[in-house]
Amino acid sequence: MAASVEVSYFNSFWLKQVRDINNDPVWPKGYPYNRGDVAPFDYPGDALADDDNWVIEESRIRGGYNNTQVDLGVKAYIVEDEPNQQHRSNALIYSGIFNSKTGVNNTNQFSVGENITKAVDPANGSIQKLYAEDTNLIVFQENKVSRALIDKDAIYSAEGNAAITSTQLVIGQIVPYSGNYGISKNPESFAVYGYQKYFADKNRNAVLRLSMDGITEISGYGMLDYFRDNLSEIGESGRIIGGYDIHNKNYTISLQKTPAWQENADSTSEYATLTFDELVKGWTSFYTYKPSGLASLKNKFYSFKDGSIYQHYSNVNNNNRGIFYNEYNASNITFVFNENSGVSKNFQTINYEGDNGWQVNSFISDSQRFDYVNTSYISYKDITAQVPSYINTYTDNGVTYRLGFDRKENKYFANLVSASAPRDGEIIWGGQVSGIKGYFATVTFSTDSLTDVGGAKELWSVGSNYVVSSY
Repeated sequence: MAASVEVSYFNSFWLKQVRDINNDPVWPKGYPYNRGDVAPFDYPGDALADDDNWVIEESRIRGGYNNTQVDLGVKAYIVEDEPNQQHRSNALIYSGIFNSKTGVNNTNQFSVGENITKAVDPANGSIQKLYAEDTNLIVFQENKVSRALIDKDAIYSAEGNAAITSTQLVIGQIVPYSGNYGISKNPESFAVYGYQKYFADKNRNAVLRLSMDGITEISGYGMLDYFRDNLSEIGESGRIIGGYDIHNKNYTISLQKTPAWQENADSTSEYATLTFDELVKGWTSFYTYKPSGLASLKNKFYSFKDGSIYQHYSNVNNNNRGIFYNEYNASNITFVFNENSGVSKNFQTINYEGDNGWQVNSFISDSQRFDYVNTSYISYKDITAQVPSYINTYTDNGVTYRLGFDRKENKYFANLVSASAPRDGEIIWGGQVSGIKGYFATVTFSTDSLTDVGGAKELWSVGSNYVVSSY
């Protein structure tokens, strides 16, 4: 319960008494309280007495606890005609100026006699993010991005030409960017480098870049269907963490159905962290870490996880590649062999040029669909057995053989052994044949877990020998 007591000279006080669900008096937050077995501070009376644990708060400016006296002065608030609380999620308000050099601090002054508010179109949703750039203020709403002029305004001639003029307005005219894009409710996806701003619009399944030429949908650079499928699955509790990797000059984004700081044994850990490279205008890599935040400072790139901060690309010569948050994950890369795409082929071997320590996790042909019974279509894919790296060997009658890749003239090669399931009508079933058949093949290479774990492993080129199928 609380009571307001008015005293002379317009000094206002709150007299408070806080009770719990059992109607027992307790100390309010911010005042002396129980900490373990420590007895409460006896102020202003017995801590647990029904009539003594009242707290006095002064609501006047410059008032303080245990001051020598209460000075005379104005109230910290004024009487409003409509004192009801309002939530204006599409409006901006600014206070008086702050100047540390002259000691002027008017940040607590909001004069009703001045025009200190500016609103954007409420049809475009709430304001989620503000970014000040030079003499413009960029306003990110859920469904729109606009820029507001700072300390200036635009005057239009009869022909529709705009002329910038100085004005006493802090926030001038608001001009929207072309395109119906916003930042949804994911301001955490925002990142900036130079004149380029990156953010995600979950409502439109798009990842966007705002630069000198306006808004560009960078998710359309080879990843349109990927972001369409994955952004639409992120609910209201999910997060889209964005940050600029100043070390590699990439925009990094992490799509998280469950935020990293909310994970527990019962929650899903589904996520995807990937990066966009301006030099190639494409999405170049997926990462195996799930951050709570991303940021760059000077020439260093950092991420945050479980209350700790991690510096990336540090001590890369100490065999710690592929290690994020003290956990190692193998690096992998996927290729598509599609030479002579209209010809059915038998893939017989696999080879690569590069360092030792690479293995083939999968070698899969394209899908072959045909009518099985009563127009019930069956889809088959030929697959090969895993091809281990060069370090893997076995011994037969005292002779050592390579289990997977062998090396000749500094080039690694291996035969492809089929691991396909038997099909109806096959003369030789499944894995009893060498190689696989298909129009194209999808191949995934990865680093092994035996050869110089965490060390540098380069992969220059990958190839496969094949023969045209005899049908």
